Amino acid sequence: MKETLRIVVVAPDLAVEDLDDEHAALQAERSRALRIGLLENHYNLIATLPADVFLSDRLAQLQPDLIIVDAESEARDALEHVVMATRNERRPIVMFTNDEDTSHVKDAVAAGVSAYIVAGLAPQRIRPILDVAMARFQHEQALRAELADAKSELKDRKTIDRAKGLLMQRQGLTEQAAYDKLRKTAMDKGLKLAEVSQRMLDAAELLG
Repeated sequence: MKETLRIVVVAPDLAVEDLDDEHAALQAERSRALRIGLLENHYNLIATLPADVFLSDRLAQLQPDLIIVDAESEARDALEHVVMATRNERRPIVMFTNDEDTSHVKDAVAAGVSAYIVAGLAPQRIRPILDVAMARFQHEQALRAELADAKSELKDRKTIDRAKGLLMQRQGLTEQAAYDKLRKTAMDKGLKLAEVSQRMLDAAELLG
């Protein structure tokens, strides 16, 4: 799977304008090490992007499978850009940083970060980190889907119960007879029971 995993790295510009800026030089070296590590592990690094207002559009065009945020002192700002850019189409996010201030790790995980790695850029660590991040993301997506299904099922059940109640009240039917009538109508029209129930409720509301 790693050979086909499309990865985008969100990181500052590699160019170091001030040669005496040791911090910028270290950041640039870290960014290079990350990219080299990805290539050595045979990942498909499709782009390196800055964390700016255009990030959402660029990610929508590239459709990566995983996003890596490579940040340090500006970690929180970079992460906010990535989270905003993926809010409508979630993707696994892995954050690499040397910033030992972990006060916002909880917020990062809550925002959708699958892995938050401090000083973890050794090439041999990259593959297991990304494998775990992908597995965690897929597990969380499955849980979200189950929750959405459960909410939808509960909503459908309430709609059907309301429609049954309306039939019982207006046509003097028993609960079973009302259910059978809804079910037969749904089968005749090739619709779901909840759809027929909702249509009936909408018609009743319209007619008063």
